[in-house]
Amino acid sequence: MQFASRLDAIETSAIRELFKLLGKPGIISFAGGFPDSAMFDVDGIRAATERALSQDPGAALQYGATEGYLPLREQLAAFMASKGVQDAAPEQLIVTTGSQQALDLIGKTMISPGDKVIVEGPTFLATIQCFRLYGADIVTAPIDGDGVQTDVLEQLIIEHRPKLIYLIPTFGNPSGATLSRERRLRVLELAAQYQTLVVEDDPYGDLYFNAAPPPSLLALSSQVPGSRDWLAHCGSLSKVLSPGLRVGWLMAPPALLANAVMCKQFSDAHTSTFAQAVAAQYLQAGRMPATLAHVRQVYAERAQTLCDALRAQLGDAVEFVQPQGGLFVWLRLTGAGGKEHNAHALAQRAIERGVAFVPGAPFFAQNPDPATLRLSFATADVEKIREGVARLAQALNAA
Repeated sequence: MQFASRLDAIETSAIRELFKLLGKPGIISFAGGFPDSAMFDVDGIRAATERALSQDPGAALQYGATEGYLPLREQLAAFMASKGVQDAAPEQLIVTTGSQQALDLIGKTMISPGDKVIVEGPTFLATIQCFRLYGADIVTAPIDGDGVQTDVLEQLIIEHRPKLIYLIPTFGNPSGATLSRERRLRVLELAAQYQTLVVEDDPYGDLYFNAAPPPSLLALSSQVPGSRDWLAHCGSLSKVLSPGLRVGWLMAPPALLANAVMCKQFSDAHTSTFAQAVAAQYLQAGRMPATLAHVRQVYAERAQTLCDALRAQLGDAVEFVQPQGGLFVWLRLTGAGGKEHNAHALAQRAIERGVAFVPGAPFFAQNPDPATLRLSFATADVEKIREGVARLAQALNAA
């Protein structure tokens, strides 16, 4: 068969390929970016399902509007308003099949072959693949512990005149970095000044450990005149409620939303109405604050355990910034003491010792750093985390 030429620029996910190696009994995985299924609010979701089927079963089980199930859009607008988004309204958002579809719709509606797109280095692997599928020429903006470096970002905008800029400002995947409030405001100023679309991907913003992070770009846009016209926001219930529901949303300027709806009609007609009805009932029941409080506490303990163990077991052979939320710790191998400084080589030895992680190179659209790796603390309890780091130290010391 002769496949579409657009497939030539992409390859299968390195993370998905890694999962094929994880069938070994007893392996401890820091690889996946999944939430812990043990923390799903099963009782709350069950009750929401029963209400969806008892109150309006015809609507829950029937075809629905491409824009999304109106009761859910109303709940999501209220949810965003509670997080400081002014004038949040149902007509300003569409429901998507996870935030991944929101990114795909942005790719379909905005990117033509050869268009320049700026992303962080590193960034979410699936976004790199998605945008390349539509022919994007991807340019990387460097980040540090405070997120994207806005002075460099401005120079890249001037040089490349990108079609859009993609950022994960809060607890980034894979970096764990959080964009400072000052830099958030600067990003919004750049969007308005250069009339360049900024895509804010925010699946982790509610998973903070202690102090809440700065408000989202969308919430701050009211402080920067003209920036709301150049801002798209992708949200998701996957990390805070259930990824199996596949409920996300896209808030964007009206013209972009209209084109996204048109493209979604061709893709899936609409996100599962039943899943939307369950999510709407869940949000309406008011259980989300307690759910978030629980997962924040658990993930905070696991993140602290992982960072403490890394310092104790690996010492100066690694360097990292301790995350204040999200699901990930981003490490760089220093090579100190003659230890391994190539994450891919370390990953092979780690699997042999019963622990898995994701090498960092695939998360870079340009100039990959082979010394980097991503660890997720979400699905392992504290004892497994300590044991997993001990195994990782054994693999590192075997170099």
